[in-house]
Amino acid sequence: MNTNPFPLPDNLPVPTDDGAATHLAGSPLPELTLSATDGSEINLAQLAGRWVLYVYPMTGQPGVPLPDGWDAIPGARGCTPQSCSFRDHFAELQALGTGVYGLSTQDTDYQREARDRLHLPFELLSDSGLRLKSALRLPTFRVAGMELYRRLTLVVDDGRVSTVFYPVFPPDRNADDVLAWLRANPRGAPSPSAAAAAGARTRTS
Repeated sequence: MNTNPFPLPDNLPVPTDDGAATHLAGSPLPELTLSATDGSEINLAQLAGRWVLYVYPMTGQPGVPLPDGWDAIPGARGCTPQSCSFRDHFAELQALGTGVYGLSTQDTDYQREARDRLHLPFELLSDSGLRLKSALRLPTFRVAGMELYRRLTLVVDDGRVSTVFYPVFPPDRNADDVLAWLRANPRGAPSPSAAAAAGARTRTS
């Protein structure tokens, strides 16, 4: 059941495919370690098994206004509904042997508030230095003095990109679209778990 309390407004501008992600399919993830909301450090290149990595601009916070003109930026609005969608479909993704990470440029404390408030059963990764942009040439945009990632979703098998969803619209349907692709493209790897990701994960104190 969809329990997203943040429905998207009508008439949002639809993002178009500008070709900024066409080079990603087949690319290996870089040797890049990012902080996760559970206090661990994740080396993307060492992720074992199948993972969904959804990259988003910025979740809003209660009582804090979004940047001026946010809804007019194609593809900007919808980070919370997208995360809620992956939350609501998490059991189905696990049943297909697939783990999930969200990734954005916000710091870990900011992301941890969103994870806890939205009851996400997976972790969020912080790339506040836009290092993945440099390594994989990910598309970004600027607003209110910030550089943020454009929304895209990667399916990764053993550290290599198998397919790319870009542009992602509407974002609250992204998990459904990913599930459809996973069901059409099964693999025999075991479900990613804490043990499967042990080579990529280092607990920090």
